[in-house]
Amino acid sequence: MSYEKVLQANDIIVGTKQTIKALQNGEVKELVVAGDADLRITNKVVHVAKEKNVPVIQVESMKKLGKACGIDVGAATVAIKG
Repeated sequence: MSYEKVLQANDIIVGTKQTIKALQNGEVKELVVAGDADLRITNKVVHVAKEKNVPVIQVESMKKLGKACGIDVGAATVAIKG
């Protein structure tokens, strides 16, 4: 499951602005997107990831994704740096 990938990753980025910046700089290996996140938030990140040929993995819950990142709030997107 992708939550484990996030838990095991050494270097992650949480937050859409920082994720987009890292995608544009070619620093992202994989993008994890919460399926219950607002599409207005995730669409731009997913678009940039596809432009850069970065695999996009969808998980079901922002809350679980945030927890996997070690934060107490939900996370819409998480970039795994590579």
